[in-house]
Amino acid sequence: MNVPAVAPDSFDVAAIKADFPILNKPINDRPLVFLDSASTSQKPTQVLDVMRDYYESTNANVHRGAYFLSDKASRAMEGARKKVARFIGATDSDEVIFTKNATESMNLIAASWGRANLNQGDVVVLSVIEHHANIVPWHMLAAERGIELRFIGLGDDGLLDLSNLDELLEGAKLASVTAMGNVTGAIVPVERIAKAAHAAGALCAVDACQMVPHMSTNVAELDIDFAAFSGHKMCGPTGIGVLWARKEILEAMPPFLGGGGMIANVTVDGFTTADVPHKFEAGTPAIAEIIGLGAAVDYLTAIGMDNIRRHEVELSAYFMRAMNEAHGDDVIIHGPSEPAQRGGVFSFAYKDVHPHDLSQVLDEHGVNVRAGHHCAKPLMKELGVGATARASLYIYNDESDVDRLVEALSDASDLFSF
Repeated sequence: MNVPAVAPDSFDVAAIKADFPILNKPINDRPLVFLDSASTSQKPTQVLDVMRDYYESTNANVHRGAYFLSDKASRAMEGARKKVARFIGATDSDEVIFTKNATESMNLIAASWGRANLNQGDVVVLSVIEHHANIVPWHMLAAERGIELRFIGLGDDGLLDLSNLDELLEGAKLASVTAMGNVTGAIVPVERIAKAAHAAGALCAVDACQMVPHMSTNVAELDIDFAAFSGHKMCGPTGIGVLWARKEILEAMPPFLGGGGMIANVTVDGFTTADVPHKFEAGTPAIAEIIGLGAAVDYLTAIGMDNIRRHEVELSAYFMRAMNEAHGDDVIIHGPSEPAQRGGVFSFAYKDVHPHDLSQVLDEHGVNVRAGHHCAKPLMKELGVGATARASLYIYNDESDVDRLVEALSDASDLFSF
């Protein structure tokens, strides 16, 4: 397949940006500056072409037909599964379960593993910076089973306060935390939490949505038990997510959905499940999207995840410096102040301008940022705000994009000064 026009030891943003058709289309008669990749990333031609080719030359259902197109589709889908497994350091591709998004992956953990293993009085440890997808399923299970939820707090430095981690984990069956906050970009020491959880007799699940697209990820080295992430945040299509879990855990878990594809046998008296991973993939999968995710993995691998992380650290440092130099105390950036402690996700307040008003004004300048609570209301309460504006950086952003945001903020200041 085609690979991005960037050498492994360089980072040419202009060459990368040229791979993304939407970034070459103006918004409001201005060049587009897309700063909402924490919500969903843009898609390169290499991904779009693979998905179009699937529908034009391969389209057939998988694992169910003894004919050429079905076999071709099955091999393409399973090839993508192997790519994803290698990308995250999984030792067995059967540990990769395809879902429709990371939210479904987290719900699968709660509904399948949780219902099989948690009862009244059992403890699940979360954190206050979690996305709702890693809070609401556990609230639902708490209402059903009477489990106890405990939350890791936030420190003054914008990082998680792990000073009482051992106490929080006493009696816990699971610690479920994000690897990188989707509001503040704070990087969470997953390996430390996993080690403490295991020492307490608990498992460790990770919302890896903001980690997998932005830095090297190795689930074996992290020594975690579950990981969830979405294709659409890593240059892949929407409608496809991943749940990774240790195979022995998956084999012990009951199925999440029932139907075709997930059974070994069905009789009028009952059924037996297929082997992992198909046990958790009922119905026709999102075949084109899975193949597109495989192409996205190829794309990011060709650039190099260490190169991507290095680029984002450097660009994050420039972002904070440029915002502070241009706007000083008029801007409050939430989260860690050290670029090495965070990803390129910046939630900020600007003067007394409401985040939604700010987003609309910036859009008039072709600058796309997010506004709202970012599916993280407990964190909003911790920060003492109802909403924030959020700019998030990715591989196709550079210093000129940050400059455009800084300049557009100045225009927003003039507009709202009355």
